[in-house]
This record gives sequence, structure tokens and C-alpha cells, in this order.
Amino acid sequence: MEVNTRVKKIEKNIPLLPLRGLLVFPSMVLHIDVGRERSVAALEQAMLGDSKIFLATQQDMRVESPERNDLYEVGAVANVKQMLKLPNGTLRILVEGIARAKVLDYKEGEKYTSVDIEIHEDDPTKDAETEALMRTLLSYFEKYAKISNKITTETIESVVDIEEPGRFSDVISSHLPLKVAEKQEILSIFNVKKRLDYLIIRLHDEQEVMALEKKINTKVKQAMERTQKEYFLREQMKAIQQELGDRDGKSGEVAELRKRIEEAGMPEATRKVALKELDRYEKIPAASAESGVIRNYVEWLATLPWSEKTEDRLDVAYAEEILNRDHDGLEKVKERILEYLSVRQLMNSLRGPIICLAGPPGVGKTSLARSIAESLDRKFVRVSLGGVRDESEIRGHRRTYVGAMPGRIIQGMKKAGTTNPVFLLDEIDKMSNDFRGDPSAAMLEVLDPEQNNTFSDHYIEEPYDLSDVLFIATANDLSTIPGPLRDRMEIITIAGYTEMEKKEIAKNHLIPKQMKEHGLKKSQLVVKDEAVLDLIRYYTREAGVRGLERQAATICRKAAKIIVSGEKKRVTVSSKMLVDMLGKHRFRYGQAETENQIGIATGLAYTTVGGDTLQIEVSLTPGKGKLQLTGKLGDVMKESAQTALSYVRSLTNKLGIKPEFFDEHDLHIHVPEGAVPKDGPSAGITIVTAVVSAITKKPIKREIGMTGEVTLRGRVLPIGGLKEKSLSAHRAGLTTIIIPKDNERDIDDIPEAIREQLSFKLVSQAEEVLQLALDGGF
Repeated sequence: MEVNTRVKKIEKNIPLLPLRGLLVFPSMVLHIDVGRERSVAALEQAMLGDSKIFLATQQDMRVESPERNDLYEVGAVANVKQMLKLPNGTLRILVEGIARAKVLDYKEGEKYTSVDIEIHEDDPTKDAETEALMRTLLSYFEKYAKISNKITTETIESVVDIEEPGRFSDVISSHLPLKVAEKQEILSIFNVKKRLDYLIIRLHDEQEVMALEKKINTKVKQAMERTQKEYFLREQMKAIQQELGDRDGKSGEVAELRKRIEEAGMPEATRKVALKELDRYEKIPAASAESGVIRNYVEWLATLPWSEKTEDRLDVAYAEEILNRDHDGLEKVKERILEYLSVRQLMNSLRGPIICLAGPPGVGKTSLARSIAESLDRKFVRVSLGGVRDESEIRGHRRTYVGAMPGRIIQGMKKAGTTNPVFLLDEIDKMSNDFRGDPSAAMLEVLDPEQNNTFSDHYIEEPYDLSDVLFIATANDLSTIPGPLRDRMEIITIAGYTEMEKKEIAKNHLIPKQMKEHGLKKSQLVVKDEAVLDLIRYYTREAGVRGLERQAATICRKAAKIIVSGEKKRVTVSSKMLVDMLGKHRFRYGQAETENQIGIATGLAYTTVGGDTLQIEVSLTPGKGKLQLTGKLGDVMKESAQTALSYVRSLTNKLGIKPEFFDEHDLHIHVPEGAVPKDGPSAGITIVTAVVSAITKKPIKREIGMTGEVTLRGRVLPIGGLKEKSLSAHRAGLTTIIIPKDNERDIDDIPEAIREQLSFKLVSQAEEVLQLALDGGF
């Protein structure tokens, strides 16, 4: 038997009343509503006897007809003080707990269940330890009552007056907000000291929880009060602003910007910066100069595309159709774009290539970029870099400067509205540098696939991802692009168009376009094929088609005047009418000489506007061995002339002339069109041929053009721009061109239509050139 507990006696056949979600302690008075049939029968049986009943709590309150295993073994013996039958048939009873009891045996009767129980009474005596436990428990109970505000002063006073330890602990237990299972645990402790000790621990824990709960509630209340205060102040601010005529005020603008920032899809670090700046903007007075600076910055951050992306149309056949529809020729460029699309379709993700379309003006570099954007279903944005001298044009200005704004790259991305546009960097070779910095150096980060995923603009400051952008640059002259920048781009050279390609472009694109722009219908203007060819041959001389388009526009204007004046309703342009419209022929088709000439050789040159032919003339006069060069030649070409002359002097024996010949004659080398600057390393063999022709009086074959540099020992070195030079030779009416043997690999780049009409002679020594070019051989 436990200390502080006495077994009073064992009683049998006590009616059992199961309780749901309820527990009764000894000395506790409680009203209970009883409705279950067996419970009502048990009550009636108790009232017939001594009014005692055993109250046991169900372990699961959802069980409707509890059995032995559904009830706790320890419960309370109680007296039924009062019983009242309610109108709905339920009994309301008043019970008073007497003592703890433990079930020894269950007896299931027909109408109710009875139990044999062992009643435990608490020992009313107190020793020093019990007294100390009671005082400690009372102290904790008073503190708990003070924190919880759920226990009245009268309850505390009634507990103070209780002397019996067992009753003291039970009364306190009945006032604690514990779960039924926790109360059952207390009811099951028969030892009073252990019960007091357990309650002290529970109250101590409950006090800590209550204190923490109170602290949390205080914080929540303070936060709510602060929020309410802010709301109140904002409402006051709105009212003041409305009174001053500012309807929405700054708050409406801030709310809109905040919403845009949240919806922009920025990286988390950038979003935090934007929100921080927005908070600063909200607090700064509108009259402050900094207010406008911050607002513009936040506006830029919110407007830039951070996550908006268009879906690529990865249809190679469709892309090929678009490119062929808009452009004739340019097979190499089209093939590169289709390769990119094919790889993208297989990989489903690929960094945008950085392509540089290099070629003379008017060959369709810019319009090709537009077609690429259309074939990919991407947005198109163009930035012209011609004349850009300031590094800040690319990277933007610091926000500390007055009127600061982002660079052209970020501006272009804002204009595009997506993170993966086709971005055209037009005229990238026209950038220059001065004391304000080198913009081409700033472009290095933009066009480097390894760096441009974290491009940094001085104005935005936060890293911006350009890795999904398809950059396309255009250039006329690659030599003016710095080496590091050129190294970051894939160069695709567009040499120019053949005569037949120009004809197709004029018929399919240029003339219909100009007719539309000049309000002419197809039935009002017809340009015959012969007139188109004459237009190309006699009124334009260019690698591209820009001049051809201008002439087409002129024809449309003339035709519009004829139709409006009533002379004709339909204008048909023939070769004869072309002369009436545009005047006499401006150029002579087939620039080659009509007959073989002495001392005049046709060279092939490469310029920024495409290929061209150069007539190099040599004249010999009696003199003192002077060399005169005219025709506005550059340093490289002057050196080529001196090298060529030195080589020719080494051929005195083969030429059959006296060694003193060169000391007795002055040599004059002239390249016509003296106002046009001419330079380059590919005129060596042309000068040698012209000089030898002048000395030997042997004519040079008129149908031959040539290109190649020569060394002092007569070796012919390779040249560049063979495709452009071949096109110029074809335009000039030449049938044979002499090229260095090392350039044999470049013949495949020349359009097939041109290759079929030109005969290519490969040479490695200057003597071979003389053998081919001089009438009668060398």
C-alpha cells in the first residue's frame, strides 16, 4: 500500500456510468446530462439504493456502447445529489465525487453494467514535506491564475482554506485546463505527495508556456497596432494629397511599382534591391531631387524583361521558306541559321550564337537579321553603333550623373520586352574611341558567351542575363574591328550578288516594294527583263542592291507622273524607254579594253563596297632611272610597286635588255581615278605585268584580270577577297583571271554561275603570269 493512501473498503455491484469527454475528481460537484439507455438504467438503480454510482471516463468518446476495454480502470465514486428529467427525455443529474476507486470486476447486466471496486481514500494528515509541497503548489497556482486571467479570486481563496492534501490537489486539478487524458493521469495517482509533486511540475511548465504565449501575443498586438497606425497614417496622407489636388498621390504610384516588381520575375537579389529602393522612394519627399532619380531607377528595373521569353519556332522547313522568300542567294548565311535551329531543336536549349555579317553596303545584312527574327518567331531590336564614341553608350551612365540612363544594350532589351530577342548591332565597325573611353572594349562583355549571362550596366548595377539573346552584328570593313572583339564573333562574309541574283532581287523584291510605296498597281507598271538587266549593267555598279533600289524608285516616280498626267494608263518599261526615264548610260558594261594594250594591265581589288577592277598603266621615258607613282596610292601599294620593279630588274637577261636600261629611263606607274585612295597588297603581279609589257612592247591580253602579291624572287603570294574580286571581274566583262595557287581552296566560295563564265589560272611564280598575260608569251 502506498504512503498517504488508505484503502477504505471494497464495494460490489456499484452501477457504472460511462462519461464521454468528462472526468470527475473527488470533492468535485458537477452537473451531467445522461441520455444513453444503459446509463439511465444505471442511474435509476443507484437511486433505488444508496445513490452511489461509479463514474469512469471513456478512452475514446466516439464509442457509443463502451465495453470494459473502452474505459479507464480508475474512476471516481460519486453520490447522485439530484436528478431531473428534461423535456427531450435526457436526465440531468448533480453528482459529488467522494473518492478514487479502481475497478476489480465488470458485470454486464441486461439493462446496465455494475462493477466491483476498490475505494482509495487520501490520508488527511500532513507532515513537513507535504506542507512544503502544498505551499509550493499554491504559489505556482496563484502565479498561474495571475497570468491566465481565467481563475477568479474567490477560487484562489477557497483553495487556500483547504487543509487536506488530497482534496487540495484535486480541487486545483479540477481548475486546470488539461486534456481528459492528462486529468486521468492525475486521477490515477493515489499517492498524495506524488500527486502534489506532479502538479507542481505541470504548473511550472504551464507557466512557462503561458509566459511565452503572452510574449507572443504582446508582439502580435504591437505589430497589429503598428500596422493599424501605418494604415491610419496612410489614409490621412491620401486625404491630404487629395485635398492638395494629387488624387492618387505617391502611395498609389508606389503600390503600382511594388506590384510590377513582384510580377517581374527578377532574381531574388535584384528584387530585394528594387524593393529597398522603392521603400527609400516612398519615404523621400516628392520635392527632393533624389526622389526622381530613385523613381526612374525603380521604373527601369520594373520595366526590364527578366523572365518574359518567347517560344522559339523550331521549324527548319519554315525558317528556310522565310529566308528564301526574303532573300535570293546568301546560301552560306542561310545554312548557318538553319544549322543553329537544328541543334537547338535537338538540344532544346542553346546559347545564342554571336554572328557578324560582313560585306559591302546594300547586300541585305540588316534585312537578313529581320528575316532571321521572323523565322524564329522572336522579337527584333536594332541598335545602330555608327559613330558611337563613348563607352557609356554601351554600359550606361552612373546614377550619380544628371540625366543618367542605361546603355543601348539595356535600352534595346527594354524595347524588345523579352529576354531572347534577335538583337542587331548595326555598323559595329563604325565605332571609334576618344577620351570618353573605348566602346568596342565595352562590347567585349556583351558579345562573350562566357560573360554575358551576368552583363553589368553602370545604371542598372544588377547583373542582367544576355545569354539567350541571338546577337547579329553587321560590318562593312572587318579590318577596323579590334582583334579581341572580332575573335568573339562568328564572321560570315557576304560578298555581293551576281548579275542574275540582282535581276531576281529586282523583279521579286525591289520593284514590287517601290511600286507599293509609290501607289502603283501591277496593272499600271511593267518592267521588262531586258530593262532590268540594263538597269543593273548601265546605271549601277555595286556589290549590293541599294543603288538598284534607288533607280527602281526613280522609274516608279516617272511612271506615276505619266499615269497621273493622263498620258498613259499603263507604263511598260523597255530598254529604250529606260534611257528616256533615267538618261544616258552612266557606266559602260564590260570595262575590259576593246583591244590588247601595251603597258596597261587589269588588276582586281577588294574595297569596303565590294570588289572592283583597277587599270594599272606604265609609261617609260628617257631619263635617269626615277620611279614615279601616281593615283593616290597607299604605303602598301607603293611598296608593292618598288618590289615589282626590283623583281623586273632581275629579269634583264630574260627580257633581252641591257643592264643600264633602267638607269637611262624613268618609270611612271599610274592608277587612274587619282581622287580615290587605293591601297592593298594584291597588286604586285599586275604591276610586274604592266612594267614588262611597257619594256618589251608586248600587249597584254584584254580579257585577263589578275590579283596576287609578288616577292623579290618572283613568288606569288595568296590574297583575300577572291569572291568579291571574281564578281567584279565578271561585271567588267573579263573571261580569265590569274590567281595565286594557294587560293585554289577559295574557288568553291564563288557562285557557280560565275565559275562557269570565268577561267581561273593558278600560278605560283610571276613568270607564269607573264606567260599567260602577255600576247605572244614571255
